[in-house]
Amino acid sequence: MSQDNEHLKKLATQLSCPQNEEGIEVANMMHDSNIGMTRKTIAALNITKGDLILELGHGNCKHLPEIINQAENTSYYGLEISELMKKQAAENNVAAIQGNRASFHLYNGTTIPFSANTFHKILTVNTIYFWENPKAFIQEIYRVLKPEGHFAIGFADKDFMESLPFTAYGFDLYSKERIYSLAETTNFNIVDINSFTEKIKSKAGDEVERLFYVVLLQK
Repeated sequence: MSQDNEHLKKLATQLSCPQNEEGIEVANMMHDSNIGMTRKTIAALNITKGDLILELGHGNCKHLPEIINQAENTSYYGLEISELMKKQAAENNVAAIQGNRASFHLYNGTTIPFSANTFHKILTVNTIYFWENPKAFIQEIYRVLKPEGHFAIGFADKDFMESLPFTAYGFDLYSKERIYSLAETTNFNIVDINSFTEKIKSKAGDEVERLFYVVLLQK
């Protein structure tokens, strides 16, 4: 493997599960480049008073105030496969943890460690590429969501993602059509699929235009 390919493979690994000092840098970069997508995904959920909210793959979770400040008496639960990101998220949100507004937990990426019918709202941004068994995992999300609860997924368009060299390593990419097919394997109803474009800085420092979707599903 060439040096370039080795570098891209390492970056892909960090993007799926950040670790060590380099992981902290990658997580900060991910927060900055994904904040637009994260905000649109949060907005789609229409968070209301008293909601219990679950986020899958929250990274460093610098965006937490934008979730819990949407409404009164909301509670946030974060799940991560990265021990480093769980630790970073806790360090970035000490006040929310102390005020019993947020808690962060590790999980294996396949089984959600909560009871059935627990959450009003669930979100995830740019994690779907790493789901090992999408059909089983979306059923697991369905299980922990309350009846009539909402699940929002933010993800970048397949064609855009294919233009990024690191996505050749361990990324499973999604088109809008593939999301429809995945939702059809469950009892989820598709409420909405909205598309957005934004200008972001690429890993090389250039400005690129990204097409992304926010899908809203209801149990």
